[in-house]
Amino acid sequence: MPRPLVLILDFGSQYTQLIARRLRESNVYCEIHPHDVSDEFVRAFAPKGIVLSGGPNSVTEGHTPRAPAAVWTQGVPVLGICYGLQWMSQHTGGEVTPAKDGAEYGRTELHVVDAQDLLAGVRQDGIVWMSHGDKVSKLPPGFRVLGKSEPCPFAVVADLARGFVGLQFHPEVAHTVDRS
Repeated sequence: MPRPLVLILDFGSQYTQLIARRLRESNVYCEIHPHDVSDEFVRAFAPKGIVLSGGPNSVTEGHTPRAPAAVWTQGVPVLGICYGLQWMSQHTGGEVTPAKDGAEYGRTELHVVDAQDLLAGVRQDGIVWMSHGDKVSKLPPGFRVLGKSEPCPFAVVADLARGFVGLQFHPEVAHTVDRS
């Protein structure tokens, strides 16, 4: 039986290798490739899912890393983590702004807003690891909030009809308590 094939697009996160490790520990075959691969590459890769990693850049600046347009046309789930969430939100019609209170870095409580789907089984006010200077300030059309933190009202968002999910925190690190 073939294993699921996941494409991880690397935006420069210090945790990209750890994302891949966590997927592989779950018996998911994945490969890491640069964020700027071609549309043809994405189509030929034929992933069952795509992960947009975090990264140190700000989507509010002019020439920051972007993913190929083919990411959105494959009809597969797309998970954006940190910068990946911000880029996904901006690309699909939302807004991203610098965090008014400065960067959020470290342990934060995740308040589960909607536990019916993706966050079923995640404890209320569980600890997650945040690391960001920007945040989503307006959700894209079709997205809804599944979780939030005190300074970040859109910590977990999803457009389940299209299979797009975004996390402002890093689920792959040991500091995030509910990683499963």
